[in-house]
Amino acid sequence: MIPFEYRRADSIRNAVTTVAGRPGAAFLAGGTNLVDHMKLGVAAPDLLVDVSRLPLAEIEETTDGGLRVGAAVRNSELAAHPVVRLRYPALSRALLSGASGQLRNLATTGGNLLQRTRCVYFQDVTTPCNKREPGSGCSALGGYVRYHAVLGASDQCVAVHPSDMAVALTALDAQVVVEDVDGVRRVPVTDFYRLPGDSPERDTVLRHGQLITGIELPAPPAGVVADYRKVRDRASYAFALVSVAAELAFGTDGATLRSARVALGGVAHRPWRARLAEAELVGAPATPETFERAARAELAPARPLEGNEFKVELARRTIVSTLRDLTGKVQR
Repeated sequence: MIPFEYRRADSIRNAVTTVAGRPGAAFLAGGTNLVDHMKLGVAAPDLLVDVSRLPLAEIEETTDGGLRVGAAVRNSELAAHPVVRLRYPALSRALLSGASGQLRNLATTGGNLLQRTRCVYFQDVTTPCNKREPGSGCSALGGYVRYHAVLGASDQCVAVHPSDMAVALTALDAQVVVEDVDGVRRVPVTDFYRLPGDSPERDTVLRHGQLITGIELPAPPAGVVADYRKVRDRASYAFALVSVAAELAFGTDGATLRSARVALGGVAHRPWRARLAEAELVGAPATPETFERAARAELAPARPLEGNEFKVELARRTIVSTLRDLTGKVQR
């Protein structure tokens, strides 16, 4: 038994000052990821600061037509919220495709953003892992890589980020609200996650003691259509081989793409914003040829490993099929 202390925070200020003042402390919310890692020996905090009872469980519409979601909102509640289902269907579908009903009832919005990779080597403390122990090596290189990265990896780490919700939020241009001893700041989700580089142990730009207190979603463009598609080895309780979150808005002619926001999951160390694909889509006709060109442009830099080459073709097909099916949802 590895001993640790437990404290229940009575305010955001109390929570952030307590964790910031102790290097071995960690925030605890739903615990669906952290507690697993404590059992496996991947994480060993000496103090858990429980933030689950802080007043961070509200979902509120903003005056500009957006949405503010507290960090303690449960995944199941967020997925079922009528405003989310109506205005942000890609987010609702992403949440419902993750984990199981029991876990969604416990997992929080903030915790979902911070969940760590499900790489089998990261979770096995008997194997070297640069993410778990910097400088020890990457056991995935030359190992089992079916679920691993084809974009943005380095020779230090080839793991992928597991969150479905984060992929949808990346496509939706959400912002993460963060609080620490110096105050509140907002970080775009697209800037929140890091690629591994030479420091794969750092998943995000957060510093120790910084607490996610919520996310903010902008109002969706008028007439937008959106979806989230997840390809996995089985129909439920499985992580994505490839996923696509896409949001399209059409011009007045109903055939030309006025705006496009696309993000990929299961392919990189972070939710992957498909900027190259978006550049091909905006201003172009919504045709299979356009979608094919956009998918190929995005995946041109892909560098698959021996054993996951199939993911490049799978990603191409998933992008094209998702975009094609969205055109059928446009009201003309």
